[in-house]
Amino acid sequence: MKKIVPWIVVGVFALWVLGGLRPPAEKTAFDLTDFGRLPVLLNGRVQPIDSVARNALLQIRTRQAFAEVKNPDAPWWKPSEKYTRMSALEWFLELAARPEQADHRKVFRIDNPELLSLLRLPVDGPFYFSLHDLAPHLAEIDKQGQRAAAIEPATRTAFEKSVFRLQQNLILYQRLKNTLRPEDSDDFSAELAAFQRDLEPGLAAAAKSEAGQAHDEKALNALVAHVRRYNDLAQTAYPLILPPPHPEMQRDAWSSLGAGLMDALSTKQVPPAALAYAAMVTAYRHDQPAQFNQALDNYRQSLAGPLATEVKKGREEYLFNQWQPFYLSTTIYVLAFLFGCASWFGWPRVLNRSGFYLLVLGLIVHTVGIAFRMALEGRPPVTNLYSSAVFVGWGAVVLGVVLERIYRDSVGLVMASAIGFVTQIIAHNLSVGGDTMEMMRAVLDSNFWLSTHVITVTLGYSATFVAGFLAIVYILRGVFSRGLNAEARGALSRMVYGTVCFATLFSFVGTVLGGIWADQSWGRFWGWDPKENGALIIVLWNALILHARWGGLVKERGLMNLAVFGNIVTSFSWFGVNMLGVGLHSYGFMDKAAFWLWSFIATQLALIGLGLLPPRYWASLRNLKAASDGKTGSQPKTAPAGLRSPA
Repeated sequence: MKKIVPWIVVGVFALWVLGGLRPPAEKTAFDLTDFGRLPVLLNGRVQPIDSVARNALLQIRTRQAFAEVKNPDAPWWKPSEKYTRMSALEWFLELAARPEQADHRKVFRIDNPELLSLLRLPVDGPFYFSLHDLAPHLAEIDKQGQRAAAIEPATRTAFEKSVFRLQQNLILYQRLKNTLRPEDSDDFSAELAAFQRDLEPGLAAAAKSEAGQAHDEKALNALVAHVRRYNDLAQTAYPLILPPPHPEMQRDAWSSLGAGLMDALSTKQVPPAALAYAAMVTAYRHDQPAQFNQALDNYRQSLAGPLATEVKKGREEYLFNQWQPFYLSTTIYVLAFLFGCASWFGWPRVLNRSGFYLLVLGLIVHTVGIAFRMALEGRPPVTNLYSSAVFVGWGAVVLGVVLERIYRDSVGLVMASAIGFVTQIIAHNLSVGGDTMEMMRAVLDSNFWLSTHVITVTLGYSATFVAGFLAIVYILRGVFSRGLNAEARGALSRMVYGTVCFATLFSFVGTVLGGIWADQSWGRFWGWDPKENGALIIVLWNALILHARWGGLVKERGLMNLAVFGNIVTSFSWFGVNMLGVGLHSYGFMDKAAFWLWSFIATQLALIGLGLLPPRYWASLRNLKAASDGKTGSQPKTAPAGLRSPA
């Protein structure tokens, strides 16, 4: 039975992981799944509408879905009656087709007390508000947002950061609202039909008017009304939803709805894609699922030939969004961590095996997620701060699996699952800024150097964190438990030492490769850029640890404290330099990251403080010393019988 339990545990969660690959069940008769797969162009790359909706809602609300109380009196065990649950795609389509309903959804997150007081909103939560709630204060938000925009981001106060972010989210909200139709249009299909009908007479009247000839004033006025309307639409729409009109045109020659309608003045033809979207949004607005699905099917078929690659990418990225491999792996890492910790208190073999199998399952899902992203981007695994967090966690888990396979004492299991979970949380918070698969800056756009420098140096980051977290396990077990015996101390010391050797090698090689990349991209090998300095500091710190150990300057506990400080060095070199706002690597800035970075540094300093406590305060070392004293004290102070001194 003890051999079967771990396989049952991992089998259950493997089925849960595979279940995420199933297409979602449609809540209504509208084919939202296929609508979400439709390709559009945004941030320089083709992506499905589902990705646009998810990233927008994540930016506005910090979540990719939300629930609102529908009936407060409904019992808690009937969530479908008590709550209205909406996916990002449902929210986006409602915003585009039924804005009068969407404007009452509480999607704007505001948690700054000063801003809440200024807007006369409740300061004690909940911190979510609708456009309807904010409508009386839009002028003040715009005024304060413009004032904050004139201030350097690094010097903005918490209030200024919050109001600027709210202003940008309101602008994004308005642009999304005008993506598929003008927000005040009730029947956009009929409106475009009228535009097509007025095109030729209006253009003819305009030509005659310009030549000073008699013309049809009514036809000209009708066309001018359309042009003014669609010119405004061209300035506000967010993603480019209209594909290139001809297959031979460049694949990035997409246009927004308003821009495509303005182009009709020269082509004398409303773009077929605009008519298709108009039919879909009108059908959705008037609750006509059959017409919606028919227009959607016709449009998909029109894309299948000339834009087959984009359609395929839309389907694949939709599947990636739906499956959410990094969320799945995060959940599995948490469970593996709990199993690993529990194995130190009892039933060690079964719990250790169960946790290890879960860790391997989480690593498999994590790996597939990274490979999936690589296929979607056509890039190596590390291209920005978000993907670096995902990859650092992956590298740490790989090292943890190897260590656990060798030592089988749950140390590698607990360390790997903890780092895997923490780095995924960091990645999630980094994704709040928007699209994590956006096009790269031209100066960084080099697959070869991304595949060498960035991956190598990131593995160095992973290894340094692994050494630091192993040292944390050593300190916590030594101070608070009796489980750090001589065998455990020796094993952990060997783990940390070996991992630091690995980290030193990869950090050094990665830094040198970065210099070569800089020489190719910027014309100099080294420029004392903050990010370059951070990478160098990591190399020097790891080298310092090794030299201190080799020279006998530190023993086991000193090695552990130095390794924990390596977490501080690596975190600052990884994130801190991005917050300085200077240098060629000052990308990926995040307003809230500073607080969490300093909090992390404070916890590491506290752990080092524990590590510096004298041995008498360490539960494991105190017991060892007491046992040693007991042996010494048991020595007889007088000669035993039979060995009497002569009289």
